[in-house]
Amino acid sequence: MLIQQSYLFTKTRKEAPSDETAKNAQLLIRAGYIHKEMSGVYDYLPLGLKVIQNIKNIVSEEMEALGSQEILMSTLQNKDVWVATDRWDDDNVDVWFKSQFKSGAEIGFGWSHEEPVTTMMKSHVMSYQDLPVYVHQFQNKLRNEVRAKSGIMRCREFIMKDMYSYSRDEAAHTGFYQKATQAYMNVFKRVGLGDITYLTSASGGVFTDKFSHEFQTLCEAGEDIIYVHKREKVALNEEIFNDQTLEDGGWKKEDFELKKAAEVGNIFTFGTKKCEELGLTVMDAHEGKKPVFLGSYGIGITRLFGVLAEIFSDDKGLMWPAEVAPADVHVLALQDSVKAQASAFAKQLGEKVDVLYDDRASTP
Repeated sequence: MLIQQSYLFTKTRKEAPSDETAKNAQLLIRAGYIHKEMSGVYDYLPLGLKVIQNIKNIVSEEMEALGSQEILMSTLQNKDVWVATDRWDDDNVDVWFKSQFKSGAEIGFGWSHEEPVTTMMKSHVMSYQDLPVYVHQFQNKLRNEVRAKSGIMRCREFIMKDMYSYSRDEAAHTGFYQKATQAYMNVFKRVGLGDITYLTSASGGVFTDKFSHEFQTLCEAGEDIIYVHKREKVALNEEIFNDQTLEDGGWKKEDFELKKAAEVGNIFTFGTKKCEELGLTVMDAHEGKKPVFLGSYGIGITRLFGVLAEIFSDDKGLMWPAEVAPADVHVLALQDSVKAQASAFAKQLGEKVDVLYDDRASTP
C-alpha cells in the first residue's frame, strides 16, 4: 500500500506542547502520531493508528493461536454485577468513572471486564462439556487515574486487549495459564522487546488476593520498580520483594538488582471465587454443580505503543521495529530532479509492501 504524505492532514512540529513532559508523548505529538486532548487523554492519528493496528494484529495472531475467540463487550457497566463481587464501592476500587441514566440508575464505565463477561457466560456455559472457553477483546478502558503524567503509558482512556479463560478445574486452568504466558512473551518478542521484558511475580492488587504475574519491560520512564535476578531471567515486583518471597524461591537478596520498568501486560488467576459470586456454575458428571475456574489476561495496547516510542528513539526521533512500523519503507526525493523517479519507484514498491512516500512540495 502507498501512503502519500501530501494526503495526510497531520503536521509535524518542532516543539511539543509545553505541558507535555513525557518523552513518548512529546515524540509522538511532534511526529503527528497523536494529539493531546487533556491530561491522560489522547487522540490517535493516521500514522499512530497504523502502529496500533500492527500491534493489535500481532496480539490477535497469538490469541487466536491459543484458541481464543474475539468479542466486544459494552463500555457501559451494570452496577449490579460489580456490587455482587464487592468491586463497585470506590473504597475497594478507586478508578471508577461513574454516571447515571436519566432514570437515575447508576452506571459505570468499564475499567476491566471480568464481571460482565462472566455474567454473559451464564447464558452460554451450562455443562462441563461447554468448557474450556477463551475470549478476548480490544476495547477502550476508562480509569480515573489520580496521576496521568507518563504520556500514553498511563492514560485515563486507553486501548486494552483483555482475555478471559473459563476452565473446568485448576489443572485445566494451569495448563492454559502457562500457554498464555508463552503467548505473551511471543508478543513482546515480536514487537522488539523480548530481551528486556521479564515475567515478574507481583501482588494481585484489586484483581485477586493471589499472586499475579506482570510482564515488565525495562524502561527508565517506567513507573514500577522490579528486582531482576543477575543470572536467571526472573524478576520480582518491589511489592513482594521480601524475605519470605526470597526464601520461597530459594534466592538470595544479593542475587537481584533494582531496575525501573513499565508494566506492558499482566495475568491473574481468580480461581472459582468470582464465578461463585456471580453464579457461573456447570454440571459435572461426577461432582454435580460446581463453579468455573477463571483467569484474566491483559495487554495495554496504547501503553505498549508508548513504551516502544520510549525505547526505540534517540535525539533524532523515532525508529520503529519493522513489525510495528507504520510503513515498511519511507521514500524521499532529496532533489527535484529525481522526484519523477521517486514517485514511480514508490508506486511500484507500494504494490508489494507498505510505503510512506514524502511527496510534499515543501518540508514543513
